[in-house]
Amino acid sequence: MTHRFVDDPRHLASAPVVAGTDGSDAARTAVLWAAEMAWARGRELRIVYGLDLDRARRVFNPYDISEPAVLDRLRAHGAALVARESLAVRQVLPELRVITEVSSEHGARILLRYSATAYLVALGAHGAGGFGAHIGSVPLTVTGRAEGPVVVVRTAADATAPRAEGPVVVGVDGGPLSEAAVAAAFEEACERGAELVAVHAWSDVTFGDFAGDPYTWFPPARIERNEEALLAERLAGRQEQYPGVVVRRHIAIADPAPHLQQWSDRAQLIVVGSHGRGGFRGMLLGSVPNSLVQHANCPVMVVRATTSDDHTAV
Repeated sequence: MTHRFVDDPRHLASAPVVAGTDGSDAARTAVLWAAEMAWARGRELRIVYGLDLDRARRVFNPYDISEPAVLDRLRAHGAALVARESLAVRQVLPELRVITEVSSEHGARILLRYSATAYLVALGAHGAGGFGAHIGSVPLTVTGRAEGPVVVVRTAADATAPRAEGPVVVGVDGGPLSEAAVAAAFEEACERGAELVAVHAWSDVTFGDFAGDPYTWFPPARIERNEEALLAERLAGRQEQYPGVVVRRHIAIADPAPHLQQWSDRAQLIVVGSHGRGGFRGMLLGSVPNSLVQHANCPVMVVRATTSDDHTAV
């Protein structure tokens, strides 16, 4: 642990990698991905499942759900589910320390609670059914409101496991929104021994935003040179902290979301920032992370910005 992490609770030795599960194939993929990370980083894996008793009370008769037999069955189902996931991990990584937890909370709520202190939180791209089945619910709620990095573990359409090779790709907008993402991306590239590709893409309508002049009249070629210089400046401090990380800068006049989507075809991880506001508005990720969480072909790490800045370009 270096001096840059001394005030960060997620870098404490005790901070676990947390994986949410609901019994789906997508959740199993996320659990195994999280297990590999926990093993590589020397951390505990915590597999969690939320019973969501409040929702159960709305679906079933409140009296029935309070019956000990009903509660026992729900808890037994949850215990069996996390035990099954733990067994799957132990078959691959028998020496990894695995803790399981069944909570009465909603799955999204327990992951949000852990996001403040966990090394990171991982979850599948979609669930087994009910509330967790729609991509617009648990993954977007957690990625939009989490206090720490969240990885939605996606794979290519024809793959059964995430890609283990390729660069770490980070979307950079040049402002506070991407500062936390850049920091996380450098760390991931360093830990994985991977090349880091810093991507700044902007549409031809707003290509001056990154340079601080949305109404610029300079030719696109000059804008591109200016933004290359600014991107290099944004990365310089992190490159000093991670001198072993090979960095490639990529500038493009393109719609950021589909451009990063293309990078997900070869990356092992995409890292993007989130507005991460509290309350209901915290579910509003912004168009770029929202799109990637739903459509990328590799795991997507969403890192909450520590500012209320409203920039949305990447």
